[in-house]
Amino acid sequence: MTTDTATNFSTLLDSAQAPELPKVSDTVEGKVISVSSSEVHLDINGVASGVIRGRELFDESGEYSDLKIGDTAKATVLELENEYGELELSFSHAGHKKAWDELYRLMKTEEAIEVPVVEANKGGLMVRVNRVIGFLPVSQLTPEHYPRVEGGDRNRILEILQQFAGKGLKVKVIDVNEVQEKLIVSEKAAWEEKQQEILSDFKVGQVVKGKITGIVDFGCFVEFGQGLEGLVHISELAWQRVDDPRDFVKVGQMVEAKIIGIDGTKISLSIKQLIEDPWNKAVEKYKIGDVVEGKVLKLNPYGAFVQLDEQIQGLAHISELSEKRISSPADVIKEGETRKFKILSIEPNDHRLGLSIKALKDKKPAKKENENAEEEQTAAPDKKEDGGKKKKEKPSTKESD
Repeated sequence: MTTDTATNFSTLLDSAQAPELPKVSDTVEGKVISVSSSEVHLDINGVASGVIRGRELFDESGEYSDLKIGDTAKATVLELENEYGELELSFSHAGHKKAWDELYRLMKTEEAIEVPVVEANKGGLMVRVNRVIGFLPVSQLTPEHYPRVEGGDRNRILEILQQFAGKGLKVKVIDVNEVQEKLIVSEKAAWEEKQQEILSDFKVGQVVKGKITGIVDFGCFVEFGQGLEGLVHISELAWQRVDDPRDFVKVGQMVEAKIIGIDGTKISLSIKQLIEDPWNKAVEKYKIGDVVEGKVLKLNPYGAFVQLDEQIQGLAHISELSEKRISSPADVIKEGETRKFKILSIEPNDHRLGLSIKALKDKKPAKKENENAEEEQTAAPDKKEDGGKKKKEKPSTKESD
């Protein structure tokens, strides 16, 4: 060996570095060299071999659920050497990170995906996104799937939700927190994207015809157009006071309504705005000072609501129900009874009419001047006679002397 050759070989040996071994928690990549139901062996770049076994085979990303010899896979290092001198590896750790990275991506891109429903509870549905279990709250269901139950019976709501188990729903990921392992999805968010296109054909002020699909304590839902649904709030059902929407509309009933608001895919409707406001003629029918008869509809701490006719209602404040101080309207008046009231005020623009029972009990009118004069004339002769008699009966001083 020449001197130059020896020098070059020595230099080559000096420059060669031993392969760097992985550390605990590192992610390594290797080639599958054996696969069984209980374990998978990887060759890590010819430097080391590793094994994945038991619960560490579970992969939330689902990428390694069907591995074959020769496939490439990534795993997390749990131990540098097990009882067989191999690296102890995990798909679970690496798969977990990959799975949640994918969930963050779905939330950021707002991509709609199809997911299976695993089970239901009273608050919503449990779904599976890849291999991660997520939650779909009742509030995030589309109007079509929202369980409208009278009285909000939670057991009945659960019965309806359980019908979705095993079915697929199109959703969007709306909230992800890997630390808390929280995943929230929304069917409504995926549905709204399509609704936006259909909604572009409708404008505020437009009158639509549709079917009442549900009634809740705060109003009713009306379906119209191509699967659109709007809410008629309880205050927009009728001009008079509405305590229960079910007294005014029924499920399946066809109605006309006016679009009064569009906020994203939230549509607000009004039925009463298609009816003439009866308060416009209230001043023609009722006058301040009139005594009217009305039915007591409802009592509350500050007074009584009274129905004067089919569409006009007034309020008798608690201070106008009795001359005496009372602690509750129920002390002097009952719901359902008919009473007479005096009209104290009318404000048609604000839909207000003030009533009073106390004002019915006016003080006795003052006596007229001519009546007082007659009484004085009648009483005067008596006084003079009495005075004369007294003077005659009284002995004088001189006579007595």
